Amino acid sequence: MSIITNKIKIFLSTQKLGYVATVSSKGKPNISPKGTIIAWSSELLAFANIRSPDTIINLQNNPFIEINVIDPLSRKGYLFKGTGKIIKDTSMYDDIVNYYRNAGIQSPINSIVIINVSSVSEVISPLYDLGKTEEEIKLKWKNFFNNF
Repeated sequence: MSIITNKIKIFLSTQKLGYVATVSSKGKPNISPKGTIIAWSSELLAFANIRSPDTIINLQNNPFIEINVIDPLSRKGYLFKGTGKIIKDTSMYDDIVNYYRNAGIQSPINSIVIINVSSVSEVISPLYDLGKTEEEIKLKWKNFFNNF
């Protein structure tokens, strides 16, 4: 059974920012924004290590990771939990880097983090609990962002 469904894969392909949570060797939380989170397979996510020194050090000491990707307009998304592994100089690394290059990412990629996803849960704004529709919520946030 796929833990990362086609619906989730499509969602991730449309969202350009997610947040990765790791834990430092001193037990402190670390959250880092990532703009390259992709569904690589039905069980694996990946992101590029472009400028992620703390995330990489944390994963070397503790592989547990959580990733939160939310659509900023609909206020819906997913929380992924799993374990991360840093890869470089492997065929999978080459394939993922080629994917990013074909997608237009030009930044130097130091390594790739692959995440073996153990669970996925939906994240939904409490605004929906108030009876708001997705269209109402999107309009609210579009208006908010347009006022900048």
